[in-house]
Amino acid sequence: MGVLDSRVSGVLQEEKSAVHRLATRGTLRYQSRMEPNTSHLVFNAMIWGGALLSILGVFGLAWCVLTVLRARRAKVEDAEMRAVLQRVLPRNLGALFLSVIGLMCVIVGIFLK
Repeated sequence: MGVLDSRVSGVLQEEKSAVHRLATRGTLRYQSRMEPNTSHLVFNAMIWGGALLSILGVFGLAWCVLTVLRARRAKVEDAEMRAVLQRVLPRNLGALFLSVIGLMCVIVGIFLK
């Protein structure tokens, strides 16, 4: 067993020295620090832009809720309430769409970063 152990350790030493020679010649480059990556800036912008879109969508949804609550508290007639709801519905869907697109941008930005 002693002869086999010495042969294995000799092969390991040779491989280790070969890797060391490659590294010192510059063939293998060891990175001492991370190189700046500009693609992270794009993904950060995607994340923060998506968060901004999502917040705008949430504010739009809150505006829709407040508009309908004001109409309910004013106890408007049925026809006027329908008119209020018809005006609010497209804005509500737009705000919801904006919020969802913003959240999708945030998720994609985090995933790709």
